[in-house]
Parts: sequence; structure tokens; C-alpha cells
Amino acid sequence: MTTVTLGTTGIVSPKNAFGALPVQRVDDAYAVRLLRKAYDAGITFFDTARAYSDSEHKLGLAFGKTGLRKHITIATKTGARTAENFWRDLEKSLTELKTDYVDIYQFHNPAFCPKPGDGTGLYEAMLSAKEQGMIRHIGITNHRLYVAEEAVKSGLYETLQFPFCYLASEKDIALVELCREHNIGFIAMKALSGGLITKSDAAYAYLAQYDNVLPIWGVQRESELDEFLSYMENEPRMTEEIAALIASDREALVGEFCRGCGYCMPCPADIEINNCARMAQLIRRSPSKNWLTEESQAKMMKIKDCLHCGACAKKCPYGLDTPALLARNLEDYENILAGKVEL
Repeated sequence: MTTVTLGTTGIVSPKNAFGALPVQRVDDAYAVRLLRKAYDAGITFFDTARAYSDSEHKLGLAFGKTGLRKHITIATKTGARTAENFWRDLEKSLTELKTDYVDIYQFHNPAFCPKPGDGTGLYEAMLSAKEQGMIRHIGITNHRLYVAEEAVKSGLYETLQFPFCYLASEKDIALVELCREHNIGFIAMKALSGGLITKSDAAYAYLAQYDNVLPIWGVQRESELDEFLSYMENEPRMTEEIAALIASDREALVGEFCRGCGYCMPCPADIEINNCARMAQLIRRSPSKNWLTEESQAKMMKIKDCLHCGACAKKCPYGLDTPALLARNLEDYENILAGKVEL
């Protein structure tokens, strides 16, 4: 399989990495089985975060007390905004992962680019942790293009994790090239755009065009894992058929749509914004009775409780008018329920 070298880190990974956010939704035994199956099939890069509830714990169960640790790369994240919380998060991550070092430690979607002397002490803590051997490489994740660009140009980071898929804008593509110029490892999250991209072979084929991009695929079910593992030996490549599919999807989806990142949450009215604000796309692209259950209907009807406080719009890293998106999706959903729209 094609491999990716993550910039100056020297870390080499198959162009197929395991995103461990979804394993928090399955039990320990099932998660360990998925993780070990992925490793046995050749996947060596595993991405998690302190914020992903027990995801780190499950990675620790799979690899921490085995001889496999030295053969894999573990990237995790801290959402700390103070040095004190940074150290607390790091110690907790090491404990849960059952390891004495993290390969890539990343600031988790900060609203600014941590730098030495910025008054937070965060970057100084990163350097100290690296000097002590607790972490090996310094990274940052983000959904804000301006923060990502600043981080790359700063020369302070070895990796950047950023959303990247075939719905990418020209600015997103320019960011990938900026990372190449600065020899920064680019880790692509949201390679399936939070479920809006339903053909993983097309998603893979698009990213295969960028030799400096390492996609991480969120895996929750064994069937999903098997799909990505099949690409280890039979890598999808761009074809006329896939190119046509991508062009069709871009025409339908590029623009003002919710990526489902969840940074607008929590909502003071208890609206599940990250799903409700993109229900129109989800229900058409992956038709499922689950979107129409009484539970799903109740969640969508919560949109009517919107306070129009504007908090979600202020927190959206993409600058979306979230209340307007919610209103449009509710109208569309009610038309579907009434049989006015055919799926």
C-alpha cells in the first residue's frame, strides 16, 4: 500500500489510518477486536483524544500492555487552555493509553495558535513534555482556516490535522500545499465529511492524489473496518466514474452546509445541532428509517425551541448561519414526514 511520511516527524504510515473517536460507542471487547484487527491488517496509525470519553482507555487495552506499542503511532489531543490543565490531560492520557509516551500530542481545535510567550504557557508546556520524553512530536488540530495557516507558517508545529475531503475548497487545497512547502505532516480528518460522503472508495481515490495527506477514517463497526482494510491491497484510484460522482456531489453539497463538527454544542435549548442542521443532506444521501423514528422526530422538533441567542453561530468555525440552517432543515424534514418530498 502507498505510505505517507508526516513531514519532519519521519513517521511513516500506510495511507489508511484509524480514527478512534467512534470506538467510544462500543464496548471494550468489541473495540479491542476492531483495533487489533486493524493492526493485524497493517494499520499502524491510531488517532484519539482526551475528549473522546473512553477511546484512549480502549486503545490502552488493545496495545498498552503488549509488545505492539513500539510498532504503532498514537496521536492524541488536549483541549487544555492552561498549562495546569495541559499537564493534567497528558498524565491522564498516558495512564489511559498504558504507555509512557505519546507519538504526536496535539492541541485540540484551539481558537488561537498557541505560541511561546502568548501568556497561556501552553506551548512552553508542550516543549517541556517533549524534552522529558513524554511526547515525541508537537501537533495541532483545527477547523479554522486562519488558525491552521498561522500554525503552519509559525514553524512551531510538526503536524496539522484539518478537515479535508473531496468537498474541499480551493483554500483547503492551498493549505495542503502550504504544509508540503513547510514540510508539515498533514492529517486529514472528516475525510467522509461526517457521513455526507457515502462512497469511501471515491473519498480514498480523491485523497490518493495528495501524497502528503494521511486520512484517518472513523471506525465503529467491523463492516466499516473491512471496507477500509480492503484498500490496503486494492487501492481505489481516480476513474471517470469516480470523477463524475465527485463532481455531482460537489455540485449538490459545496457551499453552506453543516460539517457536523459539533463545536457549536452544547445548545442552551438542548438542540442536537450537529445532526439537526444537516438532516436534509443526511436523509437523502443515506436513507434510513432511523432518521424518521419517534426519537429522531423529537430531536428535530426541538428546533422549534431555538432561542435565537446566536451562540451556535458565534462558535461555528465555518461562519455558518446555524439558526437559519436549522430552520431550513426542519421545514424540509416536516415536508418529508408529510409525504410532500419523495426520498
